[in-house]
Amino acid sequence: MVKFTGQELVDYLNENIIKDTLLETLQIKFVKAGEKTLMASMPVNAKVHQPLGLLHGGATAALAESVGSTASHLFVDAEHFEVRGIELSINHLKSKREGMIYALAKPVHIGRTTHLWEIIVTDENDKLIAHAKLTNIVLKK
Repeated sequence: MVKFTGQELVDYLNENIIKDTLLETLQIKFVKAGEKTLMASMPVNAKVHQPLGLLHGGATAALAESVGSTASHLFVDAEHFEVRGIELSINHLKSKREGMIYALAKPVHIGRTTHLWEIIVTDENDKLIAHAKLTNIVLKK
């Protein structure tokens, strides 16, 4: 388990898990960590557009799964366990062409072998963009 919280945790995540991953490609950054929540941001620009110039649903899903999976990792002993996403369900509710989106992961269930997260994706004006549910499995290494 990661032992720090708040800005110290955000800094740790941004410095240690993003490099050379999809998070780096999509410019996903962690921005806020609470006792049981985690928030990440992603800019909406041509890198994450679909052909019509709108935010690609797959990019939104990648943001949601990234923040939910990372949040699960914070609840397990990483020396002995690892987390894998096993189901992601997402409703895309509003389109977006530019700006920022934010994904806030909140636990619904933190069990011994499964974690269930609700992930709310909003924009910089707090407009609801998507709503996701992520189930993670906790496996022994």
